[in-house]
Amino acid sequence: MDTMPSLFLLLFMFYAGTLDASITRHYKFEIKLKNVTKLCHTRSVITVNGQLPGPKVIAREGDRLLIKVINHVSNNVTLHWHGIRQLQTAWADGPAYITQCPIQTGQTYVYNFTVVGQRGTFFWHAHISWLRVSLYGPIVILPKLGVSYPFAKPYKEVPIIFGEWFNADPEAVIAQSLQTGAGPNVSDAYTINGLPGPLYNCSTKDTFKLKVKPGKTYLLRLINAALNDELFFRIANHSLTIVDVDGTYVKPITTNTLLITPGQTTNVLLHTKPLAPTARFLMAARPYATGLGTFDNTTTAGFLEYTFRISSTNNATSPPKFSLFRPRLPALNDTTFAANFAGRLRSLATAQFPANVPRGAVDRKFFFTVGLGTSQCPAKQTCQGPNGTKFAASVNNVSFVLPTTALLQAHFLGKSKGVYTTDFPANPQFPFNYTGTPPNNTFVSNGTKTVVLPFNTSVELVMQDTSIQGVESHPLHLHGFNFFVVGQGSGNYNPAVDPSKFNLVDPVERNTVGVPAGGWVAIRFFADNPDVVKNQIWELDESSAMDRVEISLAICQNAISPPVSGYPGMPNGNLERPLRLLSIARWTHYSVH
Repeated sequence: MDTMPSLFLLLFMFYAGTLDASITRHYKFEIKLKNVTKLCHTRSVITVNGQLPGPKVIAREGDRLLIKVINHVSNNVTLHWHGIRQLQTAWADGPAYITQCPIQTGQTYVYNFTVVGQRGTFFWHAHISWLRVSLYGPIVILPKLGVSYPFAKPYKEVPIIFGEWFNADPEAVIAQSLQTGAGPNVSDAYTINGLPGPLYNCSTKDTFKLKVKPGKTYLLRLINAALNDELFFRIANHSLTIVDVDGTYVKPITTNTLLITPGQTTNVLLHTKPLAPTARFLMAARPYATGLGTFDNTTTAGFLEYTFRISSTNNATSPPKFSLFRPRLPALNDTTFAANFAGRLRSLATAQFPANVPRGAVDRKFFFTVGLGTSQCPAKQTCQGPNGTKFAASVNNVSFVLPTTALLQAHFLGKSKGVYTTDFPANPQFPFNYTGTPPNNTFVSNGTKTVVLPFNTSVELVMQDTSIQGVESHPLHLHGFNFFVVGQGSGNYNPAVDPSKFNLVDPVERNTVGVPAGGWVAIRFFADNPDVVKNQIWELDESSAMDRVEISLAICQNAISPPVSGYPGMPNGNLERPLRLLSIARWTHYSVH
């Protein structure tokens, strides 16, 4: 008598299990050269599988990814999976000389990681030198089977990734900048899905076209993979509803124009018009720039086109004439728009998608000044920075020195001496009027320094722009963690007044944030990667064209699993899965001017 109920229960359990089933997805990335022509210039470009942008990686929350990378070019290569938390898989994160040694010519490496507790839009890119100019592509993480979006299902989803095109070799551009100490030459064009668009000379045919049907809703997955520039984006005569940033859902915001920082992603809903108009609509992106340095002051564009069905009674030889509508973007230095736009974003903060922001008193507070200083010109060399010096990016006046041994490797082997130190300052050593008259001494110190945090520490970090070489926005990205943007403001941060205005209810959750030009931003997060026991080491990298600043440390634990072969650069090849080091969180600063 109990056979049928038992069978039903067994079948139901099997069906429910399939809904939540995770799978292993395999990708093969071949790093190879390809001749590419843009703006009537042809050059050899480093690509993945001959594609620019590179291939889309798609998975579901909970899936395991095995991405085999084969390096066929003469450059050393690493790839970073931007926004993926890499829980217990720091060795797969990708920053060169931090979590791994580069993949050398002729070598193969398999990035092996699982997407845990994340869904949304991310992207992958090279994480060594300026190879990310052409080595980048979208990552789409769908919800688990049976789990819907917190908004109506769109008719179609379209990745739109912004990038840059250089007529010159980008590696030569950055090499010259590092040699002379001056700012690098800017790109020749911005791109939408690899295409500069019709506003550039010799580029009419290289234009992205988004073809849509009337009365439909499209989910546009916007990604800013440009090197250094924040971008305004708008589609003429259409509004966009923001529903997700950096892979986290937000309270819907409808806007005509949005601002997207390098490294950020933004998912927007585009509701098309109920009837197909006899018109084309330009979509455009151009930089938001506040610094004194040069930048690519151009606009990339594409077309939004409606499918237009010609009636059988119409003369097929006389198709309708289409009007062209152009969008109006904010001024290049519209800091008011930038501040207001960032301030509107809020987490969903629901039972299903809570805002787990550290509330009340936090365990550790940090105050970091972020900006450009100078360093001495080497002997017998002519430098083109201010007063014959070299530009140097710094955080708390410390500029990063690239190690010759990967930090993860050094920690695992217990050989950190001479590789990095654990004395990065929590506050500026010499406070000054950060957004006022610059100090007389603009020279930075140098080092590979780290900050040590106990596991599950609640952290508050305030990042302050400085005017030493002119105020500018500084985008920064955190590897291994998301954080909550609890406050921002203009001028100097006031620790006696500003914390009272922090949003600790529904602050937006991100992995990349822009430090406002001439202002500050405050973030909070828990150092809470699962299964870690003792200390957490994280890193801040100001990846400017002139110099870099990094603060790194590690999360330590007793042995949890045997090592797996294949880790690049190890003498015995046996460090893909470290025994004691589980993850390194990492900041990257994209600003370069």
